Amino acid sequence: MAPDGYVVPADPQALVTVKKKTQLSRSWILMDCTGQGTILDVDKYAIMHKVQIHARDLRILDPLLSYPSTILGREKAIVLNLEHIKAIITAEEVLLRDPMDENVIPVVEELARRLPPVNAIRPDQGDGKDQPSGQNEVETAEEDESPFEFRALEVALEAICSFLSARTTELEAAAYPALDELTSKISSRNLDRVRKLKSAMTRLTARVQKVRDELEQLLDDDDDMADLYLSRKLVGTSSPVSGSGAANWFPTSPTIGSKISRASRASMVTVRGDENDVEELEMLLEAYFMQIDGTLNKLTTLREYIDDTEDYINIQLDNHRNQLIQLELFLSSGTVCLSIYSLVAGIFGMNIPYTWMDNHGYMFKWVVIITGIFCAFVFVVIVSYARHKGLVGS
Repeated sequence: MAPDGYVVPADPQALVTVKKKTQLSRSWILMDCTGQGTILDVDKYAIMHKVQIHARDLRILDPLLSYPSTILGREKAIVLNLEHIKAIITAEEVLLRDPMDENVIPVVEELARRLPPVNAIRPDQGDGKDQPSGQNEVETAEEDESPFEFRALEVALEAICSFLSARTTELEAAAYPALDELTSKISSRNLDRVRKLKSAMTRLTARVQKVRDELEQLLDDDDDMADLYLSRKLVGTSSPVSGSGAANWFPTSPTIGSKISRASRASMVTVRGDENDVEELEMLLEAYFMQIDGTLNKLTTLREYIDDTEDYINIQLDNHRNQLIQLELFLSSGTVCLSIYSLVAGIFGMNIPYTWMDNHGYMFKWVVIITGIFCAFVFVVIVSYARHKGLVGS
């Protein structure tokens, strides 16, 4: 075993075989420009020495530390921390952390599929009768190829945008029926269900917002985007004449068919000698910025729907409270009137001899009738006054 760890070929069978051995937090997979992968189990010092980054940059990729989504451009590497995708991209290799994670395995497969360069000249196009073959090859390669680090960055951005979009779709599929059920029936079970969904939405919104902010920050700073052109810096440092050397980094870069249009690549070829030109990367980042912004808009719409549902529920609860207040007012008014009736009954029920009660038995009937009418009149007056003041509904 080498001092810095062991190396295992990263074919599908080997990935399954060494799965238990690579569960350590320091396991990596190395993807080269041909799409071939190699499982590494090395310490942080070996990684720092290989890609020439500082410890503080490598600390960003530590899964035990909660660092937000970050894309950093360094002299010879891009440090990428996007949720579960923690990678170091150089001009020729990609180091991806925790390759056995269920969310990282699709990224590894996509890198293996898209990193190998695509031949710019097909066999049936090699006749060269109409134009010189050398010029044709160069122009086609320049038009169809993009730098290796951009292809790797595109795979990572596509994976994280698709991952967050899928989580948003799952949340929408669970949230909207739960909210509709809550509006039809307010219960403790439905309220607790919506509370959990709202908490999940808040956490997901924060994650999507951070990725969006990171892309927006890159798009707003041309210097930061220029730091991500690793191939350009590599050719610039290795060429004796920077002007002529920088013009040839496109054809030699391994590429795939990118989502960037052919017209944009052609325009980049004409200005590729300008080190401050970042149009290609800007178009790449803008595409995924729009995608992540659309995901954020979905979450914003969901939040507004939740807020509207909460307002509707609060209105319903207020209406129920008003009905209870009306009932309490009616009961209180009836209690006051019955108290008056009881007062009269108590007075006449006292064991005291009254001279006017002798031979006047009809008085009991009139006292009961008059007292009842008076109490009913008082009740009607109280209710009418309450309605006049708007204390109860009509």
